[in-house]
Amino acid sequence: MFAIIVTGGKQYKVQEGDVIYIEKLDSAAGESVTFDRVLAVSNGDGLVTGTPVVAGATVTGKVEKQGKGQKIIVYKYKAKKNYRRKQGHRQPYTKVTIEKIQA
Repeated sequence: MFAIIVTGGKQYKVQEGDVIYIEKLDSAAGESVTFDRVLAVSNGDGLVTGTPVVAGATVTGKVEKQGKGQKIIVYKYKAKKNYRRKQGHRQPYTKVTIEKIQA
């Protein structure tokens, strides 16, 4: 059984027991989080798709930790103009373990 959920502007295919890294949520570690924007659910018999979401379907997960991703370097450069700007960025994320899919 799997589901396709939307969070943080991205879509994720999840199953029970999966660990996913998503855009940062305002939840502390150990709290439970519910995703109600479920686009599709497959339970072995077939695929149920929503228009745009499946009515009554939810996915429940547990927040494992909050963190920051690897640093990336943003470098702006213009040739022959002596213009250089170097900036680093670390994207915050939330690590979630999927516990239950209800359809």
